[in-house]
Amino acid sequence: MKRLVGLSALALAISSTSGCGWLWGDEGYFRDRGSDYLNDRQTAPMQLPPSADRPKQLDPLLPIPRHVADTTASGKYEVPRPQPLSVRGETSEFSLQKSGDSRWLVAQRTPAEVWPMARQFFEDNGFRISDERPQTGEFSTAWQRFDELSATMARRLGSRVSGVDPRAETRVRVRIEPGVQRNTSEIFVVSAERPAGSSADVVFPAQSSNPSLDGALLDELLANLARRVEQGGSVSLLAARDFDAPSRVSLSEDGSGNPVLTLDTDFDRAWSSVGRSLDSGNVRIDDLNRSLGLYYINLAEGAKQDDEESGFWSRLFGSKPSDEEREARAERYQVRLTPIGNSVQVTVEKDLNTVAPADVARRVLSLIQEHLG
Repeated sequence: MKRLVGLSALALAISSTSGCGWLWGDEGYFRDRGSDYLNDRQTAPMQLPPSADRPKQLDPLLPIPRHVADTTASGKYEVPRPQPLSVRGETSEFSLQKSGDSRWLVAQRTPAEVWPMARQFFEDNGFRISDERPQTGEFSTAWQRFDELSATMARRLGSRVSGVDPRAETRVRVRIEPGVQRNTSEIFVVSAERPAGSSADVVFPAQSSNPSLDGALLDELLANLARRVEQGGSVSLLAARDFDAPSRVSLSEDGSGNPVLTLDTDFDRAWSSVGRSLDSGNVRIDDLNRSLGLYYINLAEGAKQDDEESGFWSRLFGSKPSDEEREARAERYQVRLTPIGNSVQVTVEKDLNTVAPADVARRVLSLIQEHLG
Protein backbone atom coordinates (compact mmCIF):
# COMPACT_ATOMS: atom_id res chain seq x y z
CA MET A 1 0.00 0.00 0.00
CA LYS A 2 2.78 2.42 0.91
CA ARG A 3 4.53 1.81 -2.40
CA LEU A 4 1.27 2.33 -4.33
CA VAL A 5 0.69 5.65 -2.59
CA GLY A 6 4.23 6.77 -3.45
CA LEU A 7 3.77 5.86 -7.13
CA SER A 8 0.41 7.60 -7.29
CA ALA A 9 1.80 10.77 -5.74
CA LEU A 10 4.70 10.82 -8.18
CA ALA A 11 2.45 10.22 -11.17
CA LEU A 12 0.12 13.03 -10.07
CA ALA A 13 3.02 15.45 -9.64
CA ILE A 14 4.41 14.63 -13.09
CA SER A 15 1.04 14.89 -14.80
CA SER A 16 0.38 18.34 -13.28
CA THR A 17 3.60 19.82 -14.62
CA SER A 18 4.98 20.37 -18.09
CA GLY A 19 7.58 17.72 -18.66
CA CYS A 20 10.08 17.30 -15.84
CA GLY A 21 10.92 20.97 -15.43
CA TRP A 22 9.96 20.88 -11.77
CA LEU A 23 12.68 18.32 -11.19
CA TRP A 24 15.51 18.97 -13.67
CA GLY A 25 14.74 22.34 -15.29
CA ASP A 26 16.29 25.75 -14.61
CA GLU A 27 13.91 26.21 -11.68
CA GLY A 28 13.83 22.55 -10.66
CA TYR A 29 15.06 21.02 -7.46
CA PHE A 30 18.03 19.36 -9.20
CA ARG A 31 18.85 22.30 -11.48
CA ASP A 32 22.36 22.84 -12.83
CA ARG A 33 24.19 25.26 -10.50
CA GLY A 34 27.38 25.35 -12.61
CA SER A 35 26.88 28.99 -13.70
CA ASP A 36 25.70 30.43 -10.39
CA TYR A 37 29.06 32.08 -9.80
CA LEU A 38 28.37 34.42 -12.75
CA ASN A 39 25.74 36.19 -10.65
CA ASP A 40 28.33 37.19 -8.04
CA ARG A 41 30.56 40.22 -8.35
CA GLN A 42 34.03 40.89 -7.04
CA THR A 43 34.49 43.44 -4.29
CA ALA A 44 37.45 45.67 -3.55
CA PRO A 45 40.21 44.20 -1.37
CA MET A 46 40.03 44.96 2.32
CA GLN A 47 41.93 48.12 3.25
CA LEU A 48 43.81 48.48 6.53
CA PRO A 49 44.11 51.82 8.34
CA PRO A 50 47.45 53.58 7.78
CA SER A 51 48.28 53.19 11.47
CA ALA A 52 47.90 49.39 11.42
CA ASP A 53 51.00 47.22 11.40
CA ARG A 54 51.57 45.29 8.21
CA PRO A 55 53.83 42.35 9.07
CA LYS A 56 53.27 40.78 5.69
CA GLN A 57 51.40 41.24 2.45
CA LEU A 58 47.70 40.33 2.54
CA ASP A 59 46.86 37.77 -0.12
CA PRO A 60 43.34 36.69 -1.12
CA LEU A 61 42.21 33.62 0.78
CA LEU A 62 40.09 32.41 -2.15
CA PRO A 63 41.75 33.65 -5.35
CA ILE A 64 39.94 33.08 -8.64
CA PRO A 65 41.88 30.66 -10.87
CA ARG A 66 43.11 32.11 -14.15
CA HIS A 67 41.31 29.55 -16.32
CA VAL A 68 37.87 30.49 -14.86
CA ALA A 69 35.75 32.84 -16.99
CA ASP A 70 35.84 36.52 -15.97
CA THR A 71 32.94 38.81 -15.13
CA THR A 72 32.24 39.54 -18.79
CA ALA A 73 31.42 35.93 -19.54
CA SER A 74 27.83 34.94 -20.23
CA GLY A 75 25.94 31.83 -21.05
CA LYS A 76 26.16 28.41 -19.45
CA TYR A 77 29.42 27.26 -17.93
CA GLU A 78 30.28 23.56 -18.13
CA VAL A 79 31.81 22.41 -14.88
CA PRO A 80 34.84 20.22 -15.69
CA ARG A 81 34.67 16.65 -14.42
CA PRO A 82 37.18 15.75 -11.70
CA GLN A 83 40.16 13.68 -12.73
CA PRO A 84 39.86 10.05 -11.62
CA LEU A 85 42.09 8.95 -8.78
CA SER A 86 44.69 6.34 -9.56
CA VAL A 87 43.91 3.29 -7.47
CA ARG A 88 46.18 0.32 -7.10
CA GLY A 89 44.58 -2.84 -8.34
CA GLU A 90 46.20 -5.01 -5.71
CA THR A 91 46.45 -4.51 -1.98
CA SER A 92 48.18 -6.72 0.53
CA GLU A 93 46.02 -9.08 2.57
CA PHE A 94 48.39 -8.70 5.52
CA SER A 95 49.74 -5.54 7.13
CA LEU A 96 51.74 -4.56 10.20
CA GLN A 97 50.08 -2.16 12.64
CA LYS A 98 51.73 -0.09 15.40
CA SER A 99 50.38 1.86 18.36
CA GLY A 100 52.98 3.08 20.84
CA ASP A 101 55.08 0.07 21.78
CA SER A 102 52.43 -2.42 20.59
CA ARG A 103 52.71 -4.17 17.24
CA TRP A 104 50.37 -6.66 15.59
CA LEU A 105 49.33 -7.97 12.17
CA VAL A 106 46.01 -7.38 10.46
CA ALA A 107 44.81 -10.04 8.00
CA GLN A 108 41.99 -9.62 5.49
CA ARG A 109 40.83 -13.13 6.36
CA THR A 110 38.77 -14.75 9.08
CA PRO A 111 40.45 -16.18 12.20
CA ALA A 112 39.49 -19.69 11.05
CA GLU A 113 41.56 -19.15 7.88
CA VAL A 114 44.51 -17.47 9.60
CA TRP A 115 44.82 -20.06 12.38
CA PRO A 116 46.24 -22.96 10.27
CA MET A 117 48.52 -20.61 8.32
CA ALA A 118 50.09 -19.08 11.45
CA ARG A 119 50.43 -22.47 13.13
CA GLN A 120 52.11 -23.94 10.05
CA PHE A 121 54.62 -21.08 9.96
CA PHE A 122 55.86 -21.76 13.48
CA GLU A 123 56.00 -25.52 12.97
CA ASP A 124 57.92 -25.15 9.69
CA ASN A 125 60.54 -23.04 11.50
CA GLY A 126 61.23 -25.54 14.26
CA PHE A 127 58.90 -24.32 17.01
CA ARG A 128 57.21 -27.11 18.96
CA ILE A 129 53.52 -26.45 19.69
CA SER A 130 52.91 -27.31 23.35
CA ASP A 131 49.41 -25.93 23.88
CA GLU A 132 46.65 -24.87 21.54
CA ARG A 133 43.15 -23.56 22.17
CA PRO A 134 41.36 -22.97 18.84
CA GLN A 135 38.19 -21.88 20.63
CA THR A 136 40.02 -18.84 22.02
CA GLY A 137 42.37 -18.42 19.05
CA GLU A 138 45.61 -19.10 20.97
CA PHE A 139 48.53 -21.49 20.75
CA SER A 140 51.86 -21.56 22.61
CA THR A 141 55.23 -23.12 21.85
CA ALA A 142 57.50 -25.12 24.18
CA TRP A 143 60.62 -23.74 25.89
CA GLN A 144 63.44 -23.83 23.29
CA ARG A 145 66.85 -22.33 22.58
CA PHE A 146 67.48 -20.51 19.31
CA ASP A 147 69.76 -23.31 18.13
CA GLU A 148 66.82 -25.74 18.37
CA LEU A 149 64.93 -23.81 15.70
CA SER A 150 65.46 -24.13 11.97
CA ALA A 151 68.84 -22.86 10.80
CA THR A 152 67.25 -20.03 8.82
CA MET A 153 65.06 -18.84 11.68
CA ALA A 154 67.90 -19.09 14.23
CA ARG A 155 70.19 -17.04 11.96
CA ARG A 156 67.58 -14.34 11.34
CA LEU A 157 66.61 -14.01 14.99
CA GLY A 158 70.25 -14.02 16.07
CA SER A 159 71.07 -11.16 13.70
CA ARG A 160 68.06 -9.02 14.63
CA VAL A 161 67.55 -9.61 18.34
CA SER A 162 70.06 -8.03 20.70
CA GLY A 163 70.66 -8.69 24.39
CA VAL A 164 69.48 -12.31 24.32
CA ASP A 165 71.64 -15.05 25.80
CA PRO A 166 71.93 -17.72 23.06
CA ARG A 167 71.71 -20.37 25.79
CA ALA A 168 68.48 -18.91 27.22
CA GLU A 169 65.16 -20.58 26.52
CA THR A 170 62.24 -18.85 24.87
CA ARG A 171 58.62 -19.71 24.25
CA VAL A 172 56.02 -17.85 22.19
CA ARG A 173 52.27 -17.30 22.48
CA VAL A 174 50.26 -16.43 19.37
CA ARG A 175 46.74 -14.99 19.72
CA ILE A 176 44.38 -14.57 16.78
CA GLU A 177 41.32 -12.38 17.34
CA PRO A 178 38.46 -11.20 15.09
CA GLY A 179 39.33 -7.80 13.62
CA VAL A 180 37.37 -4.59 13.86
CA GLN A 181 36.08 -5.02 10.32
CA ARG A 182 34.03 -8.01 9.24
CA ASN A 183 36.01 -11.05 8.04
CA THR A 184 39.37 -9.72 9.26
CA SER A 185 41.77 -10.92 11.96
CA GLU A 186 44.37 -9.42 14.26
CA ILE A 187 47.46 -11.48 15.15
CA PHE A 188 49.43 -10.81 18.34
CA VAL A 189 52.76 -12.40 19.28
CA VAL A 190 54.38 -12.23 22.73
CA SER A 191 57.41 -14.14 24.04
CA ALA A 192 58.68 -15.19 27.47
CA GLU A 193 62.29 -15.99 28.44
CA ARG A 194 64.10 -17.86 31.19
CA PRO A 195 67.78 -18.74 31.82
CA ALA A 196 69.23 -21.90 30.33
CA GLY A 197 68.56 -24.96 32.45
CA SER A 198 65.87 -23.25 34.49
CA SER A 199 62.61 -25.03 35.22
CA ALA A 200 60.75 -21.89 36.29
CA ASP A 201 57.24 -21.53 34.89
CA VAL A 202 57.57 -17.98 33.57
CA VAL A 203 54.18 -16.55 32.58
CA PHE A 204 53.66 -14.52 29.44
CA PRO A 205 53.82 -10.78 30.14
CA ALA A 206 50.80 -8.56 29.57
CA GLN A 207 53.00 -6.40 27.31
CA SER A 208 56.05 -7.35 25.33
CA SER A 209 59.16 -7.63 27.50
CA ASN A 210 61.39 -8.11 24.45
CA PRO A 211 60.02 -5.90 21.64
CA SER A 212 62.90 -6.73 19.30
CA LEU A 213 62.21 -10.47 19.46
CA ASP A 214 58.44 -10.14 19.17
CA GLY A 215 58.83 -7.62 16.34
CA ALA A 216 61.21 -9.94 14.46
CA LEU A 217 58.76 -12.83 14.75
CA LEU A 218 55.91 -10.63 13.46
CA ASP A 219 58.04 -9.48 10.52
CA GLU A 220 58.93 -13.05 9.63
CA LEU A 221 55.30 -14.16 9.96
CA LEU A 222 54.12 -11.23 7.80
CA ALA A 223 56.63 -12.04 5.05
CA ASN A 224 55.68 -15.73 5.13
CA LEU A 225 51.93 -15.12 4.92
CA ALA A 226 52.30 -12.58 2.10
CA ARG A 227 54.62 -14.92 0.19
CA ARG A 228 52.20 -17.81 0.49
CA VAL A 229 49.38 -15.70 -0.93
CA GLU A 230 51.53 -14.42 -3.82
CA GLN A 231 52.56 -17.97 -4.68
CA GLY A 232 48.95 -19.03 -4.78
CA GLY A 233 48.99 -20.98 -1.56
CA SER A 234 45.53 -21.88 -0.35
CA VAL A 235 44.19 -22.47 3.12
CA SER A 236 43.21 -26.00 4.04
CA LEU A 237 39.42 -25.92 4.27
CA LEU A 238 39.49 -28.86 6.63
CA ALA A 239 41.91 -27.06 8.94
CA ALA A 240 39.81 -23.91 8.80
CA ARG A 241 36.65 -25.79 9.71
CA ASP A 242 38.43 -27.54 12.55
CA PHE A 243 39.07 -24.13 14.11
CA ASP A 244 35.81 -24.25 16.04
CA ALA A 245 33.85 -27.21 14.62
CA PRO A 246 32.69 -29.76 17.24
CA SER A 247 33.84 -33.36 16.84
CA ARG A 248 30.29 -34.76 16.75
CA VAL A 249 26.85 -33.24 16.21
CA SER A 250 23.49 -34.93 16.69
CA LEU A 251 19.92 -33.66 16.37
CA SER A 252 17.44 -35.45 18.62
CA GLU A 253 14.49 -34.78 20.97
CA ASP A 254 14.29 -34.39 24.72
CA GLY A 255 11.78 -36.17 26.96
CA SER A 256 9.05 -33.67 26.04
CA GLY A 257 9.58 -34.06 22.30
CA ASN A 258 11.39 -30.74 21.83
CA PRO A 259 14.25 -30.74 19.26
CA VAL A 260 17.74 -30.58 20.78
CA LEU A 261 21.07 -30.20 18.99
CA THR A 262 23.97 -31.78 20.92
CA LEU A 263 27.56 -30.68 20.22
CA ASP A 264 30.44 -32.82 21.47
CA THR A 265 32.72 -29.94 22.47
CA ASP A 266 33.31 -27.35 25.17
CA PHE A 267 31.22 -24.20 25.56
CA ASP A 268 33.78 -21.79 24.01
CA ARG A 269 34.02 -23.72 20.78
CA ALA A 270 30.26 -24.35 20.68
CA TRP A 271 29.52 -20.64 21.15
CA SER A 272 31.85 -19.72 18.30
CA SER A 273 30.57 -22.40 15.92
CA VAL A 274 26.86 -21.68 16.54
CA GLY A 275 27.38 -17.94 15.95
CA ARG A 276 29.28 -18.67 12.73
CA SER A 277 26.57 -21.08 11.57
CA LEU A 278 23.76 -18.58 12.17
CA ASP A 279 25.66 -15.95 10.21
CA SER A 280 26.42 -18.39 7.37
CA GLY A 281 22.76 -19.40 7.32
CA ASN A 282 21.70 -15.76 6.84
CA VAL A 283 19.92 -15.52 10.20
CA ARG A 284 19.62 -12.07 11.76
CA ILE A 285 21.27 -11.90 15.21
CA ASP A 286 19.75 -8.89 16.99
CA ASP A 287 21.67 -9.35 20.22
CA LEU A 288 23.65 -11.90 22.22
CA ASN A 289 24.58 -12.64 25.83
CA ARG A 290 27.52 -14.97 26.15
CA SER A 291 27.30 -15.27 29.93
CA LEU A 292 23.74 -16.63 29.57
CA GLY A 293 24.56 -18.58 26.41
CA LEU A 294 21.88 -16.80 24.36
CA TYR A 295 21.68 -15.64 20.75
CA TYR A 296 18.62 -13.43 20.10
CA ILE A 297 17.55 -14.03 16.50
CA ASN A 298 14.90 -12.67 14.12
CA LEU A 299 13.84 -15.16 11.43
CA ALA A 300 11.92 -12.51 9.48
CA GLU A 301 15.12 -10.65 8.52
CA GLY A 302 18.34 -11.74 6.85
CA ALA A 303 21.76 -11.39 8.43
CA LYS A 304 22.79 -7.79 9.05
CA GLN A 305 24.92 -6.14 6.38
CA ASP A 306 27.11 -3.22 7.46
CA ASP A 307 26.75 -1.51 4.07
CA GLU A 308 22.96 -1.72 3.79
CA GLU A 309 21.74 1.70 2.70
CA SER A 310 18.69 2.56 0.64
CA GLY A 311 18.99 5.13 -2.14
CA PHE A 312 16.88 8.19 -2.96
CA TRP A 313 14.45 6.37 -5.25
CA SER A 314 14.02 3.49 -2.77
CA ARG A 315 13.02 5.95 -0.10
CA LEU A 316 10.79 7.87 -2.54
CA PHE A 317 8.81 4.78 -3.57
CA GLY A 318 8.68 3.46 -0.03
CA SER A 319 10.45 0.15 -0.75
CA LYS A 320 12.31 0.27 2.57
CA PRO A 321 10.04 -0.96 5.36
CA SER A 322 9.50 1.30 8.31
CA ASP A 323 10.44 0.37 11.88
CA GLU A 324 6.76 -0.31 12.60
CA GLU A 325 6.51 -2.68 9.63
CA ARG A 326 9.70 -4.49 10.66
CA GLU A 327 8.38 -4.87 14.20
CA ALA A 328 5.01 -6.15 12.98
CA ARG A 329 6.55 -8.94 10.91
CA ALA A 330 9.36 -9.84 13.36
CA GLU A 331 9.80 -13.52 14.32
CA ARG A 332 12.01 -13.35 17.39
CA TYR A 333 13.42 -16.39 19.15
CA GLN A 334 16.29 -17.28 21.46
CA VAL A 335 18.97 -19.88 20.70
CA ARG A 336 20.22 -21.18 24.05
CA LEU A 337 23.49 -23.06 24.66
CA THR A 338 23.60 -25.18 27.83
CA PRO A 339 26.74 -27.09 28.93
CA ILE A 340 25.88 -30.67 29.89
CA GLY A 341 28.91 -32.64 31.06
CA ASN A 342 31.46 -32.71 28.22
CA SER A 343 28.98 -31.52 25.60
CA VAL A 344 26.71 -28.55 24.88
CA GLN A 345 22.99 -28.70 24.12
CA VAL A 346 21.45 -26.12 21.78
CA THR A 347 17.73 -25.38 22.03
CA VAL A 348 15.35 -22.74 20.64
CA GLU A 349 12.94 -20.76 22.82
CA LYS A 350 10.21 -18.21 22.16
CA ASP A 351 11.13 -16.47 25.41
CA LEU A 352 12.54 -17.31 28.82
CA ASN A 353 9.48 -19.34 29.85
CA THR A 354 8.25 -20.68 26.50
CA VAL A 355 9.85 -23.15 24.12
CA ALA A 356 9.62 -22.45 20.40
CA PRO A 357 7.17 -24.45 18.26
CA ALA A 358 8.71 -27.79 17.32
CA ASP A 359 8.73 -27.03 13.58
CA VAL A 360 10.49 -23.69 14.10
CA ALA A 361 13.05 -25.18 16.51
CA ARG A 362 13.83 -28.05 14.16
CA ARG A 363 14.24 -25.66 11.23
CA VAL A 364 16.69 -23.43 13.15
CA LEU A 365 18.68 -26.32 14.62
CA SER A 366 18.86 -28.10 11.25
CA LEU A 367 20.21 -24.90 9.70
CA ILE A 368 22.87 -24.63 12.44
CA GLN A 369 23.83 -28.28 11.92
CA GLU A 370 24.07 -27.78 8.16
CA HIS A 371 26.53 -24.89 8.48
CA LEU A 372 28.75 -26.29 11.21
CA GLY A 373 31.33 -27.27 8.57
